[in-house]
Amino acid sequence: MSSTYGRFPGARPRRLRTTPAMRRMVAETRLHPADLILPAFVREGISEPVPIGSMPGVVQHTRDTLRKAAVDAVSAGVSGIMLFGVPEDSKKDAAGTAGTDPDGILQVALRDVRSEVGDDLVIMSDLCLDEFTDHGHCGVLTPDGRVDNDATLERYAEMARVQADAGAHTVGPSGMMDGQVRVIREALDGAGHEDVSILAYTAKYASAFYGPFREAVGSSLKGDRKTYQQDGANARESLRELALDLEEGADMVMVKPAMPYLDIVRDVAESVDVPVAAYQISGEYAMIEAAAEKGWIDRDAAILEALTGIKRAGAQNILTYWATEVARRL
Repeated sequence: MSSTYGRFPGARPRRLRTTPAMRRMVAETRLHPADLILPAFVREGISEPVPIGSMPGVVQHTRDTLRKAAVDAVSAGVSGIMLFGVPEDSKKDAAGTAGTDPDGILQVALRDVRSEVGDDLVIMSDLCLDEFTDHGHCGVLTPDGRVDNDATLERYAEMARVQADAGAHTVGPSGMMDGQVRVIREALDGAGHEDVSILAYTAKYASAFYGPFREAVGSSLKGDRKTYQQDGANARESLRELALDLEEGADMVMVKPAMPYLDIVRDVAESVDVPVAAYQISGEYAMIEAAAEKGWIDRDAAILEALTGIKRAGAQNILTYWATEVARRL
């Protein structure tokens, strides 16, 4: 620019940073409670909430405390809750049948929450087998121990039907099986659940940051999920997954984890006209809580900065374990 105000000393960007009111007025990115979705764990066979050691402040809920958490989320203005069921170990098997039992813990929890808050919260269910299998993988296995993609799809179709029957507004297929969105859409529509939406875990990366989550769901996993979750070295691959999910009928799409993959969040958000979510996962939560506990960072400021960064990258919705707390602060 050639005008006086196009260069220093006429141009002084700091003028728009002078006061909190000024910074708030010119902010390009705003967090809102409705942006937030609360992931929540409900565990079978417990009478009191069980703290998750690697995620301070997060618990495995009882059915009763889950209901209260849902009510609290509604009162704070949170838009959704994503439920994960944790069955008793004795109910895990190779096919994850507890995940499709109409009286399994996740389906019971869905009915509980739906009866408690109705349509005031978007009730979402994790559609995956990993919490329910004795081997901890997201699908059924072949005799030689590989995850059988197409046999797993049959299980996902059944899961979709029972979760919708139990009251889920939205199902979240997170297993990264090829073709999962199409099979689930067809299963839902065939069962008269045309209004149940799909939040596709479109770009779900094999990540070291999932560690605390495995404690949260009592995972039985041995080994890793690198043959079906995406490789962290790849970006273009996520856009291929995105195109497939949209073609198969995804209503919303997600990137997981958030922080190490903000470039993917941006790429996805710039490529679609459906809502984009990002999941601030357990390891992201644990890092901030652990550093804050040691006095190394300002906890509240770091939480808001991390969430703002995810929103700035293009996520319309953020799954975060701080959802209710942050919604109240906003």
